[in-house]
Amino acid sequence: MSVSAEPAGTREKMVLKPRALRARSAVLPFGPASPAAAEKVAAGLPGLQGLGLRTLEYPLRAPQGFVAGSTDERRRDFFAGLERDDVEALVGIRGGYGSIYLLDGLHIPRGDRAKIILGYSDLTSLQIFLWQRYRWVTLYGPMVAAGFDGGAGNARGFDLASLEAALFQTAGTWSIPLQGEAMVGGAREGRVLGGCMTLVETTLGTPWELDTRGALLLLEDRGMKPWQVDRALMHLAQAGKFVDVRGIVLGDFPECEPPVTGTASVRDVCARILTPLGIPVVFGAPLGHTARAMLTVPLGVRGKLVSEGAGVLEILEPAVSA
Repeated sequence: MSVSAEPAGTREKMVLKPRALRARSAVLPFGPASPAAAEKVAAGLPGLQGLGLRTLEYPLRAPQGFVAGSTDERRRDFFAGLERDDVEALVGIRGGYGSIYLLDGLHIPRGDRAKIILGYSDLTSLQIFLWQRYRWVTLYGPMVAAGFDGGAGNARGFDLASLEAALFQTAGTWSIPLQGEAMVGGAREGRVLGGCMTLVETTLGTPWELDTRGALLLLEDRGMKPWQVDRALMHLAQAGKFVDVRGIVLGDFPECEPPVTGTASVRDVCARILTPLGIPVVFGAPLGHTARAMLTVPLGVRGKLVSEGAGVLEILEPAVSA
């Protein structure tokens, strides 16, 4: 694990990086949110094993309403993964809903020992909590039954290059082609933060509200009508969350078509609200909820957004330590 200081103008607290994975590293699937179909979990494990990793046995909790097991069970599973010395990374099984229940009163006894937390969607709540409270670098990318099950390079699968760089690379920089479109041109540096837009918005007013100052902000989601995206963006704007943001990377917002042909699209909404900020904006990257091969983006590291053409996110420091 390594530490690095926050740049001037941000909160003075050390950033904690987990240790890099290597051949035969042990990873533990964990389910802080909704239940997953056993066949999708089984289909996803070979994706992890194909990276040369060992997948450990895990509890696949029975559904309790729209969550996988009780809050206590899910919290214990998470703590167990953090406490076990043989666990080198925790990989979300799936998102959905429920991670937010783990946060009330959550205290990590060894909070100065970051481990890899890989996932997206509902895990955004947990990732933001870990950043705000402990300054852990986490990884926004595929989960066992939501990404790994689709396979490397496949539709609804995962992008291999960005995943391997995030998990294994301990020196130098790398670039993530965003495969989107430059909505507002330019190039700016900042700290990469964000995730699922609904969950970023949900932190407002909580003790772990995401501090977006100096950030390159990732925002993605699915299944929202354009007016709902409009409302979420306006809420974030009115809450001051775009003040001193250095750049924004937007997902491709699947299943968010206008309900009436010819009315404003999600892209239209984003352009209207975000263009006046005068910062680089890239729209349409395959982040999180996407029908394309999902990128893996480290959260909490320094990056540079180059908003030209399809856009590039340059990662300026390793997400993991040697």
